[in-house]
Amino acid sequence: MSAKNEKISLDIEAYLKEHENKKMLRFLTCGSVDDGKSTLIGRLLYDSKMIFDDQLSAAQRESKKYGTTGKTLDMALLVDGLQSEREQGITIDVAYRFFATQKRKFIIADTPGHEQYTRNMVTGASTADVAIILIDARKGILTQTRRHSFIVNLLGIEHVIIAANKMDLVDFSEDVFNAIKKAYESLATELGIKNRYYIPLSALNGDNVVNQSDNTPWYHGKPLLELLDTMDISKEIKEEEFRFPVQYVNRPNLDFRGFCGTVASGSVKVGDEITVLPSGKTTKVKSIINAGDITKENNSVPCNTVYAPMAVTITTEDEIDISRGDMLVHTKAMPRVSNALKVMLVWMDETPMQVGKTYEIKSASSFISGHVEHINYKIDINTYKREQVQALQLNDIASCKITLTRPIAADKYKENRQTGSFVIIDRVTNNTVGAGMIVDVAAREHERKSQTRNYTDSEKALNQYIRENFPEWNCKVI
Repeated sequence: MSAKNEKISLDIEAYLKEHENKKMLRFLTCGSVDDGKSTLIGRLLYDSKMIFDDQLSAAQRESKKYGTTGKTLDMALLVDGLQSEREQGITIDVAYRFFATQKRKFIIADTPGHEQYTRNMVTGASTADVAIILIDARKGILTQTRRHSFIVNLLGIEHVIIAANKMDLVDFSEDVFNAIKKAYESLATELGIKNRYYIPLSALNGDNVVNQSDNTPWYHGKPLLELLDTMDISKEIKEEEFRFPVQYVNRPNLDFRGFCGTVASGSVKVGDEITVLPSGKTTKVKSIINAGDITKENNSVPCNTVYAPMAVTITTEDEIDISRGDMLVHTKAMPRVSNALKVMLVWMDETPMQVGKTYEIKSASSFISGHVEHINYKIDINTYKREQVQALQLNDIASCKITLTRPIAADKYKENRQTGSFVIIDRVTNNTVGAGMIVDVAAREHERKSQTRNYTDSEKALNQYIRENFPEWNCKVI
């Protein structure tokens, strides 16, 4: 029995408590087709002894049927779960896996490498803290490397690990590794990627994945798992950046009215002055109730300070109108409120995006109608050149202007990933057809502009008659 399993059998509650207090790191693997993304994750899970016996037995049986590694265990089958993935030996959908070390908990997103599944890669990258970009040591930097690097940078992932995989097929050549590093440095500088780390490895054999490899004596850095375990991804929590999208108004009786939600960023304490957006009404925090702290009498325990990503209920000193979709923020540091947004949009549906068509747009807890008013340019993510287009096709990425039917509070994505992102939903099919990052919150468009309509000749004549004969009415046909 392993030390971990022995600990679980002796005191399961202590084991769970230990893991509860560990910090979480989310990372994704991306790269071109057959670069070894799924194999790398399988090797991480296998070497860190995070595979259950039944999973291992199933993978061994599947290796005989679908495996591409001869008689040895095909590590990729520990991750690729779809039948079509196993038959083709590729990743199609995003696969999430969970494991933990003595220091951290991890959520891994294994994303597909094929160009046609770029939207799936965007989905996996949207919540990641770190990106591992695999490069086949035999092939060097490919078009898909550039594509995924662009998307990683677009989605605000600040830590990028460049893993030169399949080093065993180039005899662990230091010159090959240095050439890949030099080429990617040029690409990273072009994109503005902040933190880069380079590792030579063989996911198939485990070189530099969990343990330092004797085959690369010239490499003096950390193996991959140790790097992930020790990487500093923390960001300074600024109290003034408090953002609290209201998800639900809790009114169990006449004496209580609380506003439930998850703190998106920052922190707040009892007595802080807050503003409700988009209305602009100001009040103070009266109390904060943390749903996670329960007494023996099953009553929630009040607390003085909360911070992201805690789920809490907040009450206010004043009775003001607050409802689902509103946002509570610190009065001293408010986001802009507008119905006009400049965005980077990733189109994720096979039906092309139409300029002027009304879609539903979900940002934080807000659900609003809106339309793409103008496509500024589309980006060719193979060359990073800008192109003029009239519509967006599947997997296209473009700079657009979006106009909403009412104003919302929003931040720039690079400043706040939680309140600076949104998804677009088709009103007829209810499919999620696009995802976007807010680049800038424009000056508010006149609300009547989003409500303009085409009048019939008879309606125009009636409006003209009203203006001429009853100017004091100040009205028209709507």
